[in-house]
Amino acid sequence: MRMKPSRNLLLGLCSMLALGFLYYSSGRISLRGWSHKSLYDKQGFLVKLESNLPLELLYKYDNLSEGACKPGFAAAKMTAIYPKFNKLAPIFLDPNYKRFSKIGDYSPPFGVKSHERIIDILLAATKKYGLGEELDSLSCKTCIIVGNGGILVNKSLGQRIDEFDVVIRLNEAPVKGFEKDVGSKTTMRITYPEGAIQRMERYEAQSLFVLSAFKAQDFNWLRHMVFNQRLHSTDGFWKSVAKQVPREPSDMRILNPYFIQEASFKLIGLPHNNGQMGRGNIPTLGAVAITMALHNCDEVSVVGFGYNMSTPYAPLHYYEKIRMSAIKESWTHNISKEKEFLMKLVRAGVIQDMTNGICSAGC
Repeated sequence: MRMKPSRNLLLGLCSMLALGFLYYSSGRISLRGWSHKSLYDKQGFLVKLESNLPLELLYKYDNLSEGACKPGFAAAKMTAIYPKFNKLAPIFLDPNYKRFSKIGDYSPPFGVKSHERIIDILLAATKKYGLGEELDSLSCKTCIIVGNGGILVNKSLGQRIDEFDVVIRLNEAPVKGFEKDVGSKTTMRITYPEGAIQRMERYEAQSLFVLSAFKAQDFNWLRHMVFNQRLHSTDGFWKSVAKQVPREPSDMRILNPYFIQEASFKLIGLPHNNGQMGRGNIPTLGAVAITMALHNCDEVSVVGFGYNMSTPYAPLHYYEKIRMSAIKESWTHNISKEKEFLMKLVRAGVIQDMTNGICSAGC
């Protein structure tokens, strides 16, 4: 006579099968997670960075003549080491900026939330939203970001800098008198109110004036500059600001704040702080400019980047006598984490560092 399996036995078998399935699944998951971690770091960059081109890119660029601009090169290299990279992000805000929901979700410096009205007024006044007809029509653009570092002194790179299609300068770093080392060409000067040139004679004859807004007051300041109105109050600024900008409204732009957001939260990995400006979560303007260039330039180079703290008596900036030892810990920036990000770009050949300051201690 055949015995029916007891209820307890059936429950025991089911439990064993369930436990076995969970053990197998967790093993698969942990292995998969371990494998993923071995390939990418916390920000999503490949851990093992190589400067050699992948085969498909090698084939694409191999037939170009030496020195020719390589279309899509920076974005292709960036995507190879950071697969989450998405190129679609215009340099400047235009009347359709609200289509970028990511900037609408954040207040300055990471977005435009609650400032749409004043931005609409500014954009209606400037009327232009690109680099200019000639540069916008180029099928391949080479760009260089000129940092302000003392490492530029006596490098005689001025002529090479001027050969780039787009030359980007930061804040009040002067050109006149320093042409041999920093060049004479300026396509755009990116700044914020406290960093803008205050002496009118120091402005270049032709260049775009580009505001990178870090706080609410910055948009109001730009409105005074665009409409050539007297600035009655400087409340809310951490030091003196320019009272006038010798540019026509058509030569003024607003940098897309998405680049601050992406550089901070995604590429460098600074604290999110609920999307608010906080301790150590603001990228430097140099890192923001590089992020912008990766989206909008085919080849990206930098000069004048990198601080070498082992040389405390070296000049901090190329245009003044302040020494390297004057650097103090910044409340807003995280220089060490930012340097890690820039070193990844140099090591993988995404950007070219013509003064070798980013990897001065080795990459």
